[in-house]
Amino acid sequence: MALQFIFGPSGSGKSHYIYSKIIQESMEHPKRQYLVLVPEQFTMQTQKELVEMHPQKGIMNIDVLSFERLAFRVLEEVGENQRELLEETGKSMVLRRVAQEKRRELKVLGSKMEKQGYVSQMKSMVSELRQYEIGASDLEELLEDLQDRPELYYKLKDMQVLYKGFFDYLEGNFITQEEVLDVLGRVAEKSRKLKDSVVVLDGYTGFTPIQQQLLEKLLQISSQVYVTVTMGTGEDPYQPGSPHQLFYLSKQTVGRLCRLAQEHGIYWDEQWLPLKGEPYQGRFAESRPLDFLEKHLFRYPRKSYGRKQQTVYIRESLNPAQEMEETAGMIRSLVRTQGYRYRDFAVITGDMEVYAPAAARAFEKYHIPCFLDQKHTVFMNPFVEYIRAAVDLVAESFSYESVFRLLRCGLTDITEEETDRLENYVVAMGIRGFAAWNREWVRTYRGQSPEECVLLNEIRTRLVDLWTPFYTEMRKKGASITDYAKALYQYICSSHIQEKMRGYEEKFREEENLSMVKEYSQIYKIVMDLLDKLVEILGEKQVRLQEFKEILDAGLLEAKVGIVPPTSDQVLVGDMERTRLKDIKMLFFAGVNEGKIPKETQAGKLLSDMNREEMQEALEKRGLSLAPTAKEALYTQKFYLYLNLTKPSERVYLSYSRLSSSGEALSPSFLISQIESLFPDAREGGQTFLYRESISGALEKLSGELHQSRKESPVFEELMNWFGSQKEWEAVIKGLIHAAFYENPQDAISRGTAHALYGTELENSATRLEQFAKCACSHFLSYGLALRERVRYEFSMADLGTLLHNSLDLFARKVREQGRKWVDLQDSERDALAEACVDEVVEKSGETILMSSARNAYTVNRAKRMVKRSVWALQWQLRQGEFYPALTEWAFGPADKIDSLHFSLGEGEELQLRGRIDRVDVCRGEDNQLYVKVIDYKSGATKLDLLKVYYGLQLQLALYLGAAMELEEKRFPKNQVRPAGIFYYNVKDPVLNQEDIKNPEHPELDFLKKLKMDGLAGAEPEILEKLDKSLAGGKSTESLAVPVKYTAKGGFSSNSKVASQEQFQDMLRFVNCKAREIGEKILGGNTEVNPFEQQNDNACVYCPYRNVCGFDEKIPGYRYRRLVPYKTEEIWEKMKGEV
Repeated sequence: MALQFIFGPSGSGKSHYIYSKIIQESMEHPKRQYLVLVPEQFTMQTQKELVEMHPQKGIMNIDVLSFERLAFRVLEEVGENQRELLEETGKSMVLRRVAQEKRRELKVLGSKMEKQGYVSQMKSMVSELRQYEIGASDLEELLEDLQDRPELYYKLKDMQVLYKGFFDYLEGNFITQEEVLDVLGRVAEKSRKLKDSVVVLDGYTGFTPIQQQLLEKLLQISSQVYVTVTMGTGEDPYQPGSPHQLFYLSKQTVGRLCRLAQEHGIYWDEQWLPLKGEPYQGRFAESRPLDFLEKHLFRYPRKSYGRKQQTVYIRESLNPAQEMEETAGMIRSLVRTQGYRYRDFAVITGDMEVYAPAAARAFEKYHIPCFLDQKHTVFMNPFVEYIRAAVDLVAESFSYESVFRLLRCGLTDITEEETDRLENYVVAMGIRGFAAWNREWVRTYRGQSPEECVLLNEIRTRLVDLWTPFYTEMRKKGASITDYAKALYQYICSSHIQEKMRGYEEKFREEENLSMVKEYSQIYKIVMDLLDKLVEILGEKQVRLQEFKEILDAGLLEAKVGIVPPTSDQVLVGDMERTRLKDIKMLFFAGVNEGKIPKETQAGKLLSDMNREEMQEALEKRGLSLAPTAKEALYTQKFYLYLNLTKPSERVYLSYSRLSSSGEALSPSFLISQIESLFPDAREGGQTFLYRESISGALEKLSGELHQSRKESPVFEELMNWFGSQKEWEAVIKGLIHAAFYENPQDAISRGTAHALYGTELENSATRLEQFAKCACSHFLSYGLALRERVRYEFSMADLGTLLHNSLDLFARKVREQGRKWVDLQDSERDALAEACVDEVVEKSGETILMSSARNAYTVNRAKRMVKRSVWALQWQLRQGEFYPALTEWAFGPADKIDSLHFSLGEGEELQLRGRIDRVDVCRGEDNQLYVKVIDYKSGATKLDLLKVYYGLQLQLALYLGAAMELEEKRFPKNQVRPAGIFYYNVKDPVLNQEDIKNPEHPELDFLKKLKMDGLAGAEPEILEKLDKSLAGGKSTESLAVPVKYTAKGGFSSNSKVASQEQFQDMLRFVNCKAREIGEKILGGNTEVNPFEQQNDNACVYCPYRNVCGFDEKIPGYRYRRLVPYKTEEIWEKMKGEV
């Protein structure tokens, strides 16, 4: 029995020394067992190294093991492996179940345990407590000492409930990884394998209490124990030192092992490296700067290297993506120019979550093979997502989200196009629930053909046939976990998932994506094993479906894919604490930013830093301890930094970012200033021309040069010359040049194509003409290509407008059918009729969505209120004048032969306008004059803008007026038909604020002012008096019906909207010319992206195609068509002159 420490600084050759020693001894004593214990992730590499060092290239009596592997070997040997090992997935599932059962006892953690991540944190806590030999009874006693600290007390009480419940559940059946070493310690003396063996402990920075217990046994039963310990030259390993000192962790380990040896009367000695009197053969024999780094990093007093060096570099980058691009480019350059292999490089970081994906993208771009040394969870694998979505499908009873989450996994036999069509229908028709999926779909939405509905029913039937058996089994009452697992297994088989996973595996193999090949070759077995484990551990437990889902998720979250590096010649990318580096020449340390190096404590842990310190303090009084606190961990991280920075034999590159991936400012870590103090010239050199290292990089650089118009630069000339000589890149370079100098192409379609799309007889509405006037491209996309937004099962503001509009039309029709007049209706019958009209419109529309929720029921009541308010205001406006409704909801088209709506465009082309006028009111005057006014109902806040009429953006009312006047002339040929006005009535439900109330005794007058029509009234007094009798006075009068107000002098106020008969005639002729002009442009193939802009309004604001057309003012040729803001008088003059 003997213990020997192998001391030496990092890079001194401790591993090589002890491996050489035991290889020699193993050859001299072939019957003796030699056990080399290393951390789990280091076992394969150590085996490889020993085989390569061994003269016979074989290690027959040398075993390379981790503590856990040693335990299984010995337990199998002595027959103590009776209980089954509960792996990490099993732990999570048991903990989730225990949390469900103990939910009422958990005062603090009860609701949190249902959140993703908390089970994993509790599992880690269970492992830590077990590793540090703290039992449930210890926690119970600890609670007595913490009653004056309520936050920690109640957390710990919940943890004690879960901890005890967890091990109670396992009692007699299962054993955890942490318990294995405890069992090994108890039976170690029975093992012939351990008896008189030689044990080597290499690569450890410290040992947990349970590992120390095992080491105590090994010291007693083995013949020799060697322990390599990293210790700086000149340090006293037997003096404990202070926590802030660099080698404190090593000294702690030495102290504990010496105490164990002393307790059992075991002799120990030491061997320091490098050996005295022999030439230095360590890692830094050829690098003075790295030797200096090892001797002075984190040591005081601080010294400077004092010479020029080209070994240690510091680089600042913009963000992590650029940082990894520069790293990849430098590696590529060094391999290309200096003959290095990719295995000579390693990249480490303190934040794998950010830097691993950035590294993967950068290395793929530069065609560098790399291995990401991180845990590969299967949680986001399509197969895992598929079964999770399937359980959700049942739990949520065919909700929209669960159905399409399942279909989007891509593992059903439904194609992507079929899924898109299915989703469009489900969204439009509001299909929800199992019953809705289980019956035939017969309704169609706007723009859908009956044939497509038949096709969708075929798809629906295929899916329901697959899903119904699974749904039925999973919904059974009193189901156990075994029942759920069997149903899920049957569903997986019915979906032919194993064959599909093999198909993906072969696809990735053809693409030479070896990591994905590895994942897809294992994923089916991983899931099947997990279901088996579920049944084995929790099988007969009866649980609700939601509880089963939570347990399943807990297991899947912990399931990992074991990925072995697919090739030896690749760059290793890993974490500064987890990754073990060996035989590298170049180290790139990325992300050396504050908060990452050293790592900040993660938020959201079960125990805060303060909680852990309080708990540690209480445990130490009882002779127990936990893992290092956050403060202690900071000192430990310094030691890991030292170990990592001294791993390469030739160079070290440190880099940090100015900005995070999300654009937040970052600061460099304290390590940067430490390195700069040692090597003042570290920021010099280390640069490379990245664009030379890959085709993609060169193309990216060339694109940047083109966009910056730097055609005279040497870089531009170099790249253009090279690509110009490569015929295969000719098309790509042309594309880059085209993109760099891209301008609005002023695209148009041919007249023949326009005829194919629209026909030669263009049947248009005024609204369509207005859309063209807003933007020709928007018109083309809407009417030419018939692009439509997805129809949704929702009641929008547009739907409300339609409801209000149709209700008012129905009201007018019913009044006419009853032979009544608007002005004669009593208030009560008017309001009752208005409500009945809204109900009838809702019923006839088939809008089931209006009955689907309390919110939509409120919308119906609001619509009734708005319609009642509107018919009251419209009735009052009619009573104020002499006009009466002659036509309501008058639809006109080619059959009506309205000459003012038919235009010959030439070349056999014609334009015929069609539409529907909400209301045409007439009034007879003297000398057989017939006055006509047109009213259009709007649900917004539409105002007539004469400038928009001039530019073709508001043609509707004027065109409608011309049509109405022509119709009245045909009906009453002996009358002289004259225009009286064009008006918008905005259907709304105004709210009066205190400042709006001008007539406290008659508040209805204030409401009427809010509901006044907007538009253009005839300016002649006889017309105005017939529109509103209150205007007969002619002075200081404001109409509450039309937008007219007289000043005290009898003139019109500045905000009055009036037009003379001559102006009305000019406008009617002008809008006809404008309609013809627009029709000619449409059939001429104009599809220009030319949105209008007027002050704060433009065509793009509500345009559904704004993400399609490519409009961007930054691109030459794209600009808004800004409307010149002519004054009213100027507009009238232009209309007159342009006819």
